[in-house]
Amino acid sequence: MEEEVQVDENFPLFSRKTKPATKKLVPAPTSIEETPKQLDKETNSGPTPSYITFSDLGLAGWAVQTCNELGMKKPTPVQYHCIPRILSGQDVLGLAQTGSGKTAAFALPILHRLAEDPYGVSCLVVTPTRELAFQLAEQFRALGSCLNLRCAVIVGGMDMITQTKTLMQRPHVVIATPGRIKVLIEQNPDIPPVFSKTKFLVLDEADRVLDVGFEEELRAIFQCLPKNRQTLLFSATMTSNLQTLLELSANKAYFYEAYEGFKTVESLKQQYIFIPKNVKDVYLQYILSKIKDIDVRSAIIFVSTCRSCQLLGLLLEELEIDAAALHSYKSQSLRLSALHKFKSGQVPILVATDVASRGLDIPTVDLVVNYDIPRYPQDYVHRVGRTARAGRGGLAVSFVTQNDVDLIHEIEAVLGKQLEKFDCKENEVLDDISKVYKAKRVASMKMMDDGFEEKAESRKAQKQKMQNERKGKSKKQKRERVTKDIEV
Repeated sequence: MEEEVQVDENFPLFSRKTKPATKKLVPAPTSIEETPKQLDKETNSGPTPSYITFSDLGLAGWAVQTCNELGMKKPTPVQYHCIPRILSGQDVLGLAQTGSGKTAAFALPILHRLAEDPYGVSCLVVTPTRELAFQLAEQFRALGSCLNLRCAVIVGGMDMITQTKTLMQRPHVVIATPGRIKVLIEQNPDIPPVFSKTKFLVLDEADRVLDVGFEEELRAIFQCLPKNRQTLLFSATMTSNLQTLLELSANKAYFYEAYEGFKTVESLKQQYIFIPKNVKDVYLQYILSKIKDIDVRSAIIFVSTCRSCQLLGLLLEELEIDAAALHSYKSQSLRLSALHKFKSGQVPILVATDVASRGLDIPTVDLVVNYDIPRYPQDYVHRVGRTARAGRGGLAVSFVTQNDVDLIHEIEAVLGKQLEKFDCKENEVLDDISKVYKAKRVASMKMMDDGFEEKAESRKAQKQKMQNERKGKSKKQKRERVTKDIEV
């Protein structure tokens, strides 16, 4: 009999089979050099050959027909390269631009396998944000519409008893955020067996999931999953964590990248405005007043903090500009409501933190405004990727203050291109400065009356408590591992 061991015992993302070994006094070496690998890496930015259709990828007839009904006539490059590899049983890491069809690249082969054996939880998808989890569920349901697909979304802010009951019914696909699924797994001993026969683990926006401190959550998830699962990672940006895991992956891993480094689509027009910090709101009001003139159907405004998001939403309300605000301090029902209003066209503007920067696919978004410049270039790539999707055009405008110059230069260096200057007349912009300043004062008072600061402090305290508990638990687990190694 062969036994299953982890390639990296400290972070069991991938696993591989090996022959049983005799017990040694010291742990077996796990360095990259000592682990035999045959990494199948392909870098190809070219388009899909014109003669290729979904039927050429090995998908079942019903899947091909569903693609046609949804208007998907031809596979995108990431779909063309990854779908056959997933169907053949390989672990896959797919790196491709925002809006390139990565979700269908893993959903279609998963549903193909599910149709052959529709029993139990076939797939667990882990994604960093609640909003993206709900969108993924919509896409799975659309692609699996003829399968009577049962898909469950397990995220924070929802009733845990109901979620537990849903999992016990063993839906075909579970889409979860790391924190909530970890809590359910640890609190209820009946939940881990639900995933004992899961065939696929997907980390969507994998760089984000692996880079924001979800290690403990992922450990809890991996312990429930069978060792012979397929692991699929998809992202628009590569990070050092992803690269390390790729190097430590199983012999059968396949890595497809449409490009090296960071890249934005050619159909995206990227511009900047260099302005003093205290007139950001004035310039924003000016741009939003012109959106009809520049044929913008809807726009997303990205800010760096929940406080800024809340204040800017109230400011636009005072200026009689229809907008919805989306940030993590809002309840789940309010977050879903804000996103629904924006996606349905009830409001043309969404003010959001980076909870909306990942994966959200809203075809009508023609404009992205970076009200605050992100700290990391990959966050810029994901933000501006909310527009100019699937070959469409789009505009991204970044507000650059004197404090942001180094950040914007870093972004330009990573992208390999310079942003263009946004053309506007300063005198015309500043005509409404008094009106905007007055509206901001009113918005600030409203925010105080609503008790936002108290809610924010309470949220920070809760978050700090959770971080301290996590650190304590992590230290305990490390001590236990050291003790176990000594005993061996």
